[in-house]
Amino acid sequence: MLFTYLILIAGFFILIVGANFLVEGAASLGKKLKMSSAIIGFTIVAVGTSLPELIINVFASIEQKTDLAIANVIGSNIMNTLLVIGVAASFFPIIPDRKTLSSFLPLSLMSALLLAFFAGISFSSEASMASINRGEGIILFLLFFGFLMFSWNFSKKEVVQETAKIKELSVIKSVVYIILGIIGLYFGGSWVIEGINQLMMRFGLSEAIVGITIVAVATSLPELVTSIVAALKKNSGIALGNALGSNIVNVFLVLGISAIITPLTYSSHLNLDVTIMAVSNVAVFFFVIVGKGRQITRAEGIIMMMIYFSYITWLIVKG
Repeated sequence: MLFTYLILIAGFFILIVGANFLVEGAASLGKKLKMSSAIIGFTIVAVGTSLPELIINVFASIEQKTDLAIANVIGSNIMNTLLVIGVAASFFPIIPDRKTLSSFLPLSLMSALLLAFFAGISFSSEASMASINRGEGIILFLLFFGFLMFSWNFSKKEVVQETAKIKELSVIKSVVYIILGIIGLYFGGSWVIEGINQLMMRFGLSEAIVGITIVAVATSLPELVTSIVAALKKNSGIALGNALGSNIVNVFLVLGISAIITPLTYSSHLNLDVTIMAVSNVAVFFFVIVGKGRQITRAEGIIMMMIYFSYITWLIVKG
């Protein structure tokens, strides 16, 4: 049993390290090719933050573990919305910038509602199974590129600041980083799936429970760390954009590619989880647009954290 835990922890570690290597190598190579920091940020870095979720979902889709693939995205988005944003707001009230208000906030809400629509979510006992088919996966994938284009066009209207810190590596070292990153992603992802398989057999856990708890929490740790660091520097608005941006990429890119690989069977027992994901996005929208001062206050951040921990506790007790 110890071996199962070790392979799972090692898999997540290698997966995250591999993603960082790939992003650093690709970003440095992009800089060498005279790509601007803005373009690198909207493409390489944007995809890089969701690489752990993407790789796990690719392996899960190949192995026909569709519940795990969907639950991973749902769980990550719930954690991003309730815990990551909640933690940031509990440190310092979040006042979103113009870009977050005009794009990330409504698009994150739209992505949650679109997932529910494509899954054919229904609380009727007669509709216990549905699916996200390849056609819908292609639509999500195209929406991801639309999101990138929208973000890029928006950035050109703003004062662009070269804030991205990109390591200056040699071309050879950049290529080595990219290769090491790909290797890390492959083995890390395969080890995580192997560890998950053993856990499910050992404890009789469902794919959905594992995806929403263990996998979602582990793959969302980078976003959580980023939000804490940003909040400590009183840049909590960055945490909001980071979390909502990750939500959008998770649905459009991660779930889109997963559905293209294999149609994702959606089980009605995930209805409550999808509802919580959508409602949590609505709550953020309400706090910012309708709430006092167009911000997420410390009290609201603490409430969001409490809801998240209550939800996870309920899942564990139930499952």
